[in-house]
Amino acid sequence: MFADLSGKIAIVTGSGQGIGAGIARVFASAGARVMVVNRTPENGQRTVDDIRASGGEAELCGIDIGDVASVDRAVAETVDKWGGVDIMLHNAASFLGGPVDSYNEEDLETVLSVNLKACFRFSKAVIPHFRKRGGGRLLFTSSVTGPRVAMPGTSYYAASKGGMNAFIKTAALELARENITVNGVEPGYIRTAAMELLADEEGLAQMAKYIPSGYMGAPEDIAYCMLYLASDEARYITGQTICIDGGSTLPESPVFLEEMEGIKDLEGSS
Repeated sequence: MFADLSGKIAIVTGSGQGIGAGIARVFASAGARVMVVNRTPENGQRTVDDIRASGGEAELCGIDIGDVASVDRAVAETVDKWGGVDIMLHNAASFLGGPVDSYNEEDLETVLSVNLKACFRFSKAVIPHFRKRGGGRLLFTSSVTGPRVAMPGTSYYAASKGGMNAFIKTAALELARENITVNGVEPGYIRTAAMELLADEEGLAQMAKYIPSGYMGAPEDIAYCMLYLASDEARYITGQTICIDGGSTLPESPVFLEEMEGIKDLEGSS
């Protein structure tokens, strides 16, 4: 069976809503037992309830992963509950930011701690348990912002995601002989509650015009790629990041998208 996670134990951070919740639900539907790690317990509990209502198995760990001790607690609670861990998926992120020339030291530290430093902390915490089980999967939600494109006011976030991609490659090389793979996904525009706070329906529709596919992705579009990377079928993939953006990073300029629309109109009238 493709991407069967039956018997696997997964930790998913930032899984109270959006992409993380989608990943947790998809993993559970594939048979994994999922530890939902989320800073806001109420949101995390909704994900747990959704999974249980669908016949899956999940527990909640309400912590702030920016805190070192909390990372160890999340892993310890998972191992205490189910006896081990097979998949560590770090999805949680902070989007605090500001101009490069007037950065805020506290916000910078928060973003780097949650987005980047947590990669090191969670990896260190789970690798001993992976070794006991003969291997494991380290997975990370990166972004197109930083590794592929730039956006004003997001330098903290972009730097953290660029660092995450570098971490993925180096960790993959170090762990390759131990049946521990390390991979990531770079989402583009994904329709989540956070995205809906940025614009109304008209604004979101305008944003979608600049995506070659013509629409924003859903959390499940990221989740199914993560599911594959977490599966036994992906055992020979490591040190990679996969861009899932509906083609939004392909055009050199938005002008080309307008030209594409013009070509479609000509074809329709011929």
